[in-house]
Amino acid sequence: MSPQTETKASVGFQAGVKDYKLTYYTPDYETKDTYILAAFRVTPQPGVPPEEAGAAVAAESSTGTWTTVWTDGLTSLDRYKGRCYHIEVVVGEENQYIAYVAYPLDLFEEGYFTNMLTSIVGNVFGFKALRALRLEDLRIPPSYSKTFQGPPHGIQVEIEKLNKNDQKSGICRELGVPIIMHDYLTGGFTANTSLAHYCRDNGLLLHIHRAMHAVLYRQKNHGMHFRVLAKALRMSGGDHIHAGTVVGKLEGEREMTLGFVDLLRDDFLEKDRSLRWRNFRAPLGNAPGAVANRVALEACVQARNEGRDLAREGNDILREASKWSPELADACEVWKEITFDFDPVDKLDKETK
Repeated sequence: MSPQTETKASVGFQAGVKDYKLTYYTPDYETKDTYILAAFRVTPQPGVPPEEAGAAVAAESSTGTWTTVWTDGLTSLDRYKGRCYHIEVVVGEENQYIAYVAYPLDLFEEGYFTNMLTSIVGNVFGFKALRALRLEDLRIPPSYSKTFQGPPHGIQVEIEKLNKNDQKSGICRELGVPIIMHDYLTGGFTANTSLAHYCRDNGLLLHIHRAMHAVLYRQKNHGMHFRVLAKALRMSGGDHIHAGTVVGKLEGEREMTLGFVDLLRDDFLEKDRSLRWRNFRAPLGNAPGAVANRVALEACVQARNEGRDLAREGNDILREASKWSPELADACEVWKEITFDFDPVDKLDKETK
C-alpha cells in the first residue's frame, strides 16, 4: 500500500491511502466474550506482509475500505471496526497464515445471518492483495446466537410428528406431507430463514440439503469451511441437515464429518476443539464526491463521443476536466498514484504452443 497522500484542500484531515495495519492490526488487543471471532486462512500476494493482509481482511469485512475518508471521524472507529488480533503461520504450507479477526456485535443486525455473511464473506474474498482466502471457523457468542429462531421444531417435536398426518397448510399441507426439503445454499440464507418461519408456523418439518457446498469449501486455501456453513444453517433454521455420510461417492473425511455432527448436536463446547483463539471516497466528503464523479462521467462520455480512446487517454481526459472542477482536481490530486497491480488469480485458460 502507498504512504498517506495529502490534499491541499483538506483542513485538519488527511485523505488518501495508508497501510491497513496502522488501524486494523492490534496484536495486543483483548477480545470480549460478546465479539464474533473469525479464523481466516490467508494467502497474501507476493510482497504483501501477513500483518497487512490480516489487517486488510479485518478492514474490508467491517468498517474499512481502500482509502481514508473524513466521515471516519463521525463515528467511534475503535467501537465498530473489526480487528486482526493474532496471526500465526500454517505449518507445512508456504505463504499461508491464520489471521484471527474480532467483530463487535454492533456491526450486525440481530437475527439476520445474511447480514453478517454479507460483511464477513463479502467483497473481501475478491480482494486483489490476497492470493486466496478461506474462512475456517466462526465463534458465535450466545448474545448473538440467541437472537435467532434456530430449528423450526427440533428433534423432540419430530418424534411425535413423523408417524402422524396432521392437517397441513399450503400445498404441502394439502398433500399431507409432514416434511419438506430445501437446498439452503442454492436457495439462499434469506429464503431459508423465511421458509423456516413458514414451517414453524404451519407444523412442517424442514430437512436441509447442501447442494453447492463443495464449491465453497472443498479447496483447502480458499472459500468457507463447512463448519461455518453448518453453524449458519443452525442459526438460519432447519430441523436437520445432510452433513456428509463418510461412505459413498462424495468426499468426506470420517473425523471431520463426525465433527460436524457433534458441532450441531452439542448445546455448547466444553472446551475449544477448533482453532486456538487469541462509500464515498471524496477528500472533502459526500457532496463534493458526487460532483467529482459526475464531472468525470460527463467528461468521459463527451470524449468517447468525440472518438477518443478512454483506455489510453483516460488520465489526460480527467486532467483536462479537473481544470474547471475543483472537486475533481482534489480527488485526482489525492489518488493520482494509487494502483492495485497484482497478478489475477482467475485467468482465462489459454492454449500454449
